[in-house]
Amino acid sequence: MKNLKLPLLDRIHFPADLRKMHSSQLPQLCNELRSFIIEAVSLNGGHFGASLGTVELTAAIHYVMNTPYDQLVWDVGHQAYGHKILTGRRAIFNTIRKHRGISGFPRRAESEYDTFGTGHSSTSISAALGMAIAAKHKGELDKQHIAVIGDGAMTAGMAFEALNHAGIAGTDIIIILNDNCMSIDPNVGALKEYLTHLSLSKTYNKIRKNVGHTIDRLPLVGERSKQILNRAKSQIKSLVSEHSNFFEALNLRYFGSVDGHDVLKLVDVLKDLKRIPGPKLLHVVTTKGKGYLPAEREKTLWHFPGLFDKISGKIHKPPISAPQPPKYQDVFGHTIVELAESNDKIVGITPAMLSGSSLKFMMEKMPDRTFDVGICEQHAVTLSAGLATQGLKVFCNIYSSFMQRGYDQLVHDVVLQRLPVIFCLDRGGLVGEDGATHHGIYDIAYSRCLPHVIISAPMNEMELRNLMYTAQLPSIDQPFIIRYPRGQGVTLDWRKPLKAIKIGTGRTLREGSDVAILTFGHPGNFASDACDQLEKEGICPAHVDMRFVKPIDQDLLHHVFQNFDHIITVEDGCIIGGLGSAVLEFMAMHRYRATVRILGVPDRIIEHGRPAELFQECLYDVKGIKDAVREMLQEQTLIRKLVNHESI
Repeated sequence: MKNLKLPLLDRIHFPADLRKMHSSQLPQLCNELRSFIIEAVSLNGGHFGASLGTVELTAAIHYVMNTPYDQLVWDVGHQAYGHKILTGRRAIFNTIRKHRGISGFPRRAESEYDTFGTGHSSTSISAALGMAIAAKHKGELDKQHIAVIGDGAMTAGMAFEALNHAGIAGTDIIIILNDNCMSIDPNVGALKEYLTHLSLSKTYNKIRKNVGHTIDRLPLVGERSKQILNRAKSQIKSLVSEHSNFFEALNLRYFGSVDGHDVLKLVDVLKDLKRIPGPKLLHVVTTKGKGYLPAEREKTLWHFPGLFDKISGKIHKPPISAPQPPKYQDVFGHTIVELAESNDKIVGITPAMLSGSSLKFMMEKMPDRTFDVGICEQHAVTLSAGLATQGLKVFCNIYSSFMQRGYDQLVHDVVLQRLPVIFCLDRGGLVGEDGATHHGIYDIAYSRCLPHVIISAPMNEMELRNLMYTAQLPSIDQPFIIRYPRGQGVTLDWRKPLKAIKIGTGRTLREGSDVAILTFGHPGNFASDACDQLEKEGICPAHVDMRFVKPIDQDLLHHVFQNFDHIITVEDGCIIGGLGSAVLEFMAMHRYRATVRILGVPDRIIEHGRPAELFQECLYDVKGIKDAVREMLQEQTLIRKLVNHESI
């Protein structure tokens, strides 16, 4: 950072400093801000292309609006790096997404300029509208409320619900639609085509502009005349193009499309919008990755590139001295293709995570059986249910934390109808640097309470393959959840022949005598390593991979409770309602007596950091498991001595 020459940016600590500048300096400031983002992300990592695309928009908003009094809400937050830099966090920007550092997303606890915490999409309009209604209630009639939402996030139903309300709420709100034809992957659906028509229709935009300018120059006498002329302007615009009236039909005054990289034009437009009452939508066209050619060319790759050389554009990859295990998502992606080649009833669905879930492999080979429905988790779940009613075997791949948005549909449209939809919940557990909004730690608890649902988690790649194979068998007639973590597995030779797994059965991986360790999913590998190390200390733990938390293996649990007085459960999910809770319920139901300790995610918000740091913080890494075993056995020894009146 020290080698960058940033004469204007160095003078800006908060937006108030920015507003002291002459508008003619803004283009240079934007160049400096873009250079800073490129430098910072190349050295520290983070989301990249989205923030490059909003540099000019960010500068213009903070230049025109009186933030933080005027309230700015960013949707998702991938595009808010420039916002963080201009709002007092440039000096600590190198800590972004690091343990104990600043968040990669807007976060209310971090800054008064982050008016609403985000991380998932499509919430900005609802939040900003709520703020606007509150301001009206409090008499703060001069306060502006701005929601910046991408065209990808606009596909979600919640955004349309908010637009519908904004049109009749009677408040001032500016909705800025940042249109770059991308979310992480290219956008899909009819809305994309509609926005493209709006931005490219030269005839419509020319006539609309000329009509608007003509009407604006007419002498206005009284408020009534203004209302009549504004209504006439809207009606004329509607006549110009049948596609032009969607937003205005919702009573949102539409402005655009505007070049999102012309900062001076954006400043002029935003100044005008401040003076216009009521709900308004500004359509801004931007380029994801703007100003960095590799990112402009390969937008999906550069959404989150990792560390890279800013000069050559070469993305750094850690040196590989030996072959590495695959990512769980890739095992899913290749296995579903393998299954679909032999079962023509299999289809794949994902809500805008085609690359992230690796369903892209199926899309490449079987595009007619693969569906990316956009950022629409609710729709994805019910669409899957509809397909399942017709006898298809649906693999619905959704990130665990995103599945929370489709919970009502899971209950009503899948579970109550006992439809055999297969949910592959990617990113189960603590995901790392994306932090609290993306940790997939609640799915075990929120799905375990539902009847008929099979809930499983593989400990390794072969188990994932076999669970997927089992789930698509004709005999499975109920919802089937397979959760697995982000990142690499543990096995190189994972392409084993597919085998069915008996539903509700676990497996004993290691016999023991001192303590039984029951694990669910990938953390079983931590327990396996811990057992190896404990045996060298003379401790003999048993290790059981439960594999299913519902239905849970009761025969196996009877064996455990009949042979062990000390039991530890390990899971990559919240400790309330998960595997540990299921084991305690079993113990109480069958009146066993044992000491049980639950290792997992504690009942508090876990922030961002490297996965290893978070596992350690939550005490279920290898060291945490070993410490729990030692403490439990030491307590046993202490109690025995007290009972026998031995010296301590």
